[in-house]
Amino acid sequence: MFKLTNKSVVITGGGSGIGRAMCILFAQQGANVHIIELNDKAAADTVAEITAANGKATGYACDVSNQQQVVDAFNKIGKIDILINNAGIAHIGRADTTSTEDFEKVFNVNVKGAYNCLYAVIPLLKANGGGVILNTASIAASVGITDRFAYSMSKGAIHAMTLSVARDYLHDNIRCNCISPARIHTPFVDGFIAKNYAGQEAEIFEKLSKSQPIGRMGKSEEVAALALYLCSDEAGFITGTDYPIDGGFITLNN
Repeated sequence: MFKLTNKSVVITGGGSGIGRAMCILFAQQGANVHIIELNDKAAADTVAEITAANGKATGYACDVSNQQQVVDAFNKIGKIDILINNAGIAHIGRADTTSTEDFEKVFNVNVKGAYNCLYAVIPLLKANGGGVILNTASIAASVGITDRFAYSMSKGAIHAMTLSVARDYLHDNIRCNCISPARIHTPFVDGFIAKNYAGQEAEIFEKLSKSQPIGRMGKSEEVAALALYLCSDEAGFITGTDYPIDGGFITLNN
């Protein structure tokens, strides 16, 4: 089950965290993984890990907020069976403390970046007889998260775009879903804690972990496993759906 042999998979933001875990797992399942990444070194490191394990992976330097770069990269790849829109950035701030520049930066990467990839991939999927799109949203699309105004805006847009694409391309054999993680333990989280809470790392890590009803942060590998299922043939009856992977945050945190 869940094999992706000979499938061509594009994963944006595949150089670290959740995206890296997805790349590694999908390659293990037989996919030919194409990593779209702004950070050349991060992409190269992921490619090296995959190829060392006899998997297939290629990295592409690309700014997802630049539509021409995205179109050029996707056309270079050619045949695509699966797209995972995972690239994104975070931001801390409220409506009255978020600058125009920061708001636009989050929008350009998280929202426009996903749109650019959809714009580029859908003609290729249609020409290929169909395929799968999976977008990385967030619990912030469904519940209020303190000090995450711009980020929540962007993930709400991802959720809405997922529903629109799922509806519009039903008859083109294109499935589109999204996943909504809660707090996942990634290098970004460690860096955030070190930068903002120097000397309190252990205390803050414990506090953030306990904010999930299940009592810990999620693992990138757990998110990757959900992504694998939703992109596999076994999930062929699923489209237009958001899947929280949140340790009970949305339904139990009250």
